[in-house]
Amino acid sequence: MKFTRTIFLILILACSNISFGQTDSIEVYLIDAYCTRELPYTFKLSFYTSEVCKSKVVLEEKYEYTVSANYVDLHKAEIIINDLAFIDTVVNFVIITETKLGSIDTSEVFDFDIPFEPKIKEGSDLLTICLFGSSMLLIPYPSFVAVSQQNYFSLTKEIPIISFRSKSLNYPSGFISIEYSYIFNLEDPGYLRAGYKKIFEVPGLEFVSPGITLYSNFDTNQGISPEFSVGLFTIFDTFTTYIRCRSNFTFHTNGTSFQEIYIGFYSGLFSFYIN
Repeated sequence: MKFTRTIFLILILACSNISFGQTDSIEVYLIDAYCTRELPYTFKLSFYTSEVCKSKVVLEEKYEYTVSANYVDLHKAEIIINDLAFIDTVVNFVIITETKLGSIDTSEVFDFDIPFEPKIKEGSDLLTICLFGSSMLLIPYPSFVAVSQQNYFSLTKEIPIISFRSKSLNYPSGFISIEYSYIFNLEDPGYLRAGYKKIFEVPGLEFVSPGITLYSNFDTNQGISPEFSVGLFTIFDTFTTYIRCRSNFTFHTNGTSFQEIYIGFYSGLFSFYIN
């Protein structure tokens, strides 16, 4: 009788151990999770699991891809993400595993960075950014102009039209822009500009940006303008407030050189990006 009870207890313990073993979740040990910086943008993922299993990855809770269709413990995948729409430059993902016994587990949330794109938030923030972006596109910036020892007020509007991608997730390496300034109380108040600005990200600031532009007032004043900008802070992670100083040197004998200082907003939201 005692022998029968002992066998019964052993069977109960064995069944308990099996049950406990089945409830243990699979551990995921991430090796690599990054996006390439060159086209085509490819998410490269590799990881180990504590047991052999099938696996798949889900990006931002909506894009699902098979990683391992067979039961293995080393998993690798390369996923082209060019055409996927993300709401930020940081992409969250989870790994889902399935054992031979059919047990399905979901990992903790991991993330990776994608190459530079203008940042757009979802939901109500999207409307806010669109409205604010439209305002930034239309509203000119105030500036102070010194011409022949006389001071003037002006309004300036700059639009980056072509931006050059960089390895940074925040700003392009540089951009080409067009610009129009209206200087009040001058005989020829309108100035059209086109130029290139180089961006350097620096600690403690958003960026510093030397640049060079050509300008014309469509009359007697054409010239070249070296400039220097300092990015101060961002708004909605999309628009950067900056201060710019510029000297304008005329090519024309009847033209006038002058200096400017103004506050503006930079955004690559409406720019065309090239590598």
